[in-house]
Amino acid sequence: MDDPAAVDAYLAELPEPQQGMLRRVRALVREACPEATEGIEYRMPGFRLRGKLLLSYAAHKGHCAIYPASAMVREALGADLAPHLTEKATIRFGLDQPLPEALVRRVVEARVAERTGSRGGG
Repeated sequence: MDDPAAVDAYLAELPEPQQGMLRRVRALVREACPEATEGIEYRMPGFRLRGKLLLSYAAHKGHCAIYPASAMVREALGADLAPHLTEKATIRFGLDQPLPEALVRRVVEARVAERTGSRGGG
């Protein structure tokens, strides 16, 4: 899945503010988990860690989203995640508000903990 150029192409096609928001999501994931590889799966950019899906993200008409919000992520982030959790595994960010960067970092940390079997993520 290591194909950053495909992710660059995906992001380049997006209008603002989706493009800027997802570029920031990408940067936050890279900062929080530099060993993750990236590419496109199921027509969405995403990251893998040790061969396992870490998370995917995508632009939509009225929002951007991160997938998955696993049970561990939902438990670790609880009430902080609730305003953005719209489905069992979808975390949505409206385009009319700034990206909650600290929350995105915490989602990544929780997913890394889940994927590596380490404790933490909160």
